[in-house]
Amino acid sequence: MGRAAAGRGRGSSTGSVGAPGAPSKGARAPSGVQAAWLARGLDQAGGKLPLFDADGRRVAEKTIRACIAAGWAEPWFSNPIKPDWLVCRLTEAGRAAALASAQG
Repeated sequence: MGRAAAGRGRGSSTGSVGAPGAPSKGARAPSGVQAAWLARGLDQAGGKLPLFDADGRRVAEKTIRACIAAGWAEPWFSNPIKPDWLVCRLTEAGRAAALASAQG
């Protein structure tokens, strides 16, 4: 349990969740695709982020994992029917990044 808690940035010296060399939380602004995905969680209950884009295509796993690594999204729960789907919600940093991107 100690290793799992340490990887969440609480008291961690890296401040980053994810691969070595990943940007620290709040260090950069999300890309256009990332910002659009994050913005879709702003008006959802609990900040739930969509699995599919506005055209019905699945959101790229690369986009989701990059947002998790940056601290803008966090895994919410596992879907037992589709275990490969990453069901996520906005973090406070993600909410701030989405709002900042929307303001331009």
